[in-house]
Amino acid sequence: MAQRFELHPVNPQPRLLRQAVQALQGGGVLAVPTDSSYALVCHLDDKGAVERLRRIRGVDERHHLTLLCRDLSELAQYARVDNRQYRLLKAATPGPYTFILEATKEVPRRVSHPARKTIGLRVPDHAVTLALLQGHGAPLLATTLLLPGDDTPLNDAHEIQTRLQHELAAVLDAGACPAEPTTVVDLTPMGRGDDPVVIRHGRGALAALGLA
Repeated sequence: MAQRFELHPVNPQPRLLRQAVQALQGGGVLAVPTDSSYALVCHLDDKGAVERLRRIRGVDERHHLTLLCRDLSELAQYARVDNRQYRLLKAATPGPYTFILEATKEVPRRVSHPARKTIGLRVPDHAVTLALLQGHGAPLLATTLLLPGDDTPLNDAHEIQTRLQHELAAVLDAGACPAEPTTVVDLTPMGRGDDPVVIRHGRGALAALGLA
């Protein structure tokens, strides 16, 4: 049964965060709030948890999963970033953007795109999720909490707990999120001297990236 932790959205309680970290490290999949919508997260190196996350979301290995990172320095451990890409990342993080970048060897092959060897990365601007990342001490694998057959991401912690009570270890309830997915931008063309490509226009403004 999924636990529900009621957390302050700005100053989350350390005791509850520690319990959430324990659930992650025990192989659990969690629902967490972000600055775009609720997301499913799990331990990057836990094969069983990754498979369960994909099953809940209803996606296969061709679907880009995202690494949630604490900051840009951590992001750079998992993606190859040149100077042009870094300047764009710096202008837009933390924030509701997911960036597609070439994965480094630090990313397990099973979670990077099988054909392109790329990974989605983002630094969320939400105190609860950043505190969870800090407590966990490493990036988390994530995907938008959009269930098969639904048109919009789940946004209510009670509903998430009810619908996924047998699938999740915990729901971190910090109130409603914007319920709009991130803007997704593929930065890999920049490595060839080309312009970035907008894959999905979501909550993140394109003007902040100079792409409007």
